[in-house]
Amino acid sequence: MIRSFLSLITLFLIAGCSPQLDDLQAYTQNVKERAQPQVEPYPEFKTHPPFNYTASDLRSPFDRPRNAAVPVAKSRVENCLQPNFQRPKQALEAYGVDALALSGNFSVKGDKWALLKSNDGVLHKAKVGSRIGLFYGKITQINTDSITIEQLLPDGAGCWQRKTTTMTTASKAGE
Repeated sequence: MIRSFLSLITLFLIAGCSPQLDDLQAYTQNVKERAQPQVEPYPEFKTHPPFNYTASDLRSPFDRPRNAAVPVAKSRVENCLQPNFQRPKQALEAYGVDALALSGNFSVKGDKWALLKSNDGVLHKAKVGSRIGLFYGKITQINTDSITIEQLLPDGAGCWQRKTTTMTTASKAGE
């Protein structure tokens, strides 16, 4: 008996808590009726007359000109300077020399080390003989405020030329 009485009271309480939404629905309907959307009309597009292509007997603009000389390729020299392509890459070879800045140097048991900061903020250490840069560079000398890098640059004919670069502590990454 008590159980049914509690069920009946709960049912009345739930039914008595139903929200009165009539005023909210009337207000929403009133706002919808007053709202006048302002849509701009589409602009009128002018139609252009069709173009008849009459140059079909001329050379296509996508073909090489007939009287233009073919670029002369340098002959490939067989016994010339080549980098070792089979050698595993070191960490500093992932950066161009312009993306590195010399931060300082230190010595440990007579070995000179250079501290290089990359443009992504990572600090690297390198010694003479370490590989650096995108063009098969190698550190050849470490001084108090600079390092000397020897790189191999392609010459376009399959050979590589040596180029020496000096990086100082005053130079910044990206310069």
